[in-house]
Amino acid sequence: MSDIIQATGLVKRYGDVVALDGLDLSVREGTIVALLGPNGAGKTTAVSVLTTLIEPDEGSATVAGVDVLGDPAEVRKLIGLSGQYAAVDKDLTGFENLDMIGCLYHLGRKKARSRARELLDRFDLADAADRPVKTYSGGMRRRLDLAGALVAESPVLFLDEPTTGLDLISRRELWRLIRTLVDQGATLLLTTQYLEEADRLADDVLVIDKGKTIAHGTVDELKDMVGGERIGIKVTDRDDLPAVYELLGRVAVGDLQREERSRTVVAPVSGGARELAAVLQAFEDHQLRISEAVLRRPTLDDVFLALTGASAESREKTPESAKPGRRGRGSR
Repeated sequence: MSDIIQATGLVKRYGDVVALDGLDLSVREGTIVALLGPNGAGKTTAVSVLTTLIEPDEGSATVAGVDVLGDPAEVRKLIGLSGQYAAVDKDLTGFENLDMIGCLYHLGRKKARSRARELLDRFDLADAADRPVKTYSGGMRRRLDLAGALVAESPVLFLDEPTTGLDLISRRELWRLIRTLVDQGATLLLTTQYLEEADRLADDVLVIDKGKTIAHGTVDELKDMVGGERIGIKVTDRDDLPAVYELLGRVAVGDLQREERSRTVVAPVSGGARELAAVLQAFEDHQLRISEAVLRRPTLDDVFLALTGASAESREKTPESAKPGRRGRGSR
C-alpha cells in the first residue's frame, strides 16, 4: 500500500512564531490517519498547507502524486476539505448548498443535482433538503458540511476537527459515516481534539508538538511506547488525596497525575494486579476511604502527557491567517 499523502520538512512561520518546524508526515492509501497534538502544535497549519490554502516557507508535499506547490489547482481537484467550522451558506437550503458545490466543480447541472440528492439521502438529510440551513441543528450542519466535501467523490479527504462541538450521539453518527467512507476506498487525514475519536477511527496516529513529528504509529504502538499499567484511585474524602498521593508515589515508576476536582490520583506501575492489591491493603491500613480503584492500560492521554507534557484534549490555536475560512474545493 503506497503513501498517498507525503510531506517532508514543512516549515511555516508567522513572524517570530514557528507554526511548523520541519514537519514530516505520510498517509497510506485507504487509511485514516489522525493528526494529534497539544494546543498550538501546528495541526491546522499542516492541513492548510496540504490543501493549498497556505504555502509553506520551506519543505515539500504531494497529494495523490501531485506537487502541492507545483500544481495546487490539480491538488484541489483531488481533495475534499471540511474545516473546523461548517462552511455552509445558512440562507440556502441543504440541497442548494450541495448543488452549488457541484456546479463549482463543473459536474454539470444534471449530475450536480443528482449528486446533491444522493448525498442528502446518505447523510440522513433528505427530509430537510429543502429547508434553509439556518434552521438546521449543529449536527445537521456538520453532516451537510461533510457531504459537501464528498460532492466530487475525491479520493483524499481532510477533516479538521470534524466533530468539535457536537453531542456524543452526533459524534458517533459522524464516526460511522467517516469509517464507511474509508471502507469504500477514500483516504482520510483528520485532526481531532477528542482522544476517543482517534482511538476509534485511526489506523495510524501522528503525534506532533511545536510543529514537529514526535511519534507515529498505531494506537496500540503508541500506548506500548509509554509502557506499563496505571492504577487509578478515587477517594471519598478530598482531604485523603495527599496521603493517597504519597502512598502511590512509593510504588509508581513514573510521574503521578493528581486531579483535585475529581478526587483522583493515577500512578504508572509495573506490578499489575499484585501492585494494586498491595496498594489497597496499604490504604486499608491507613484507614483511607476509597470510592474507586482501577487497573488499566495506558490511554492516548497518557501518551500525550509522556511525549509532550500537555493534555491532548485542548483546542489548537493557530494564527488566523492559517485557518481556512472556506473549504478549498475543486477549481473554486
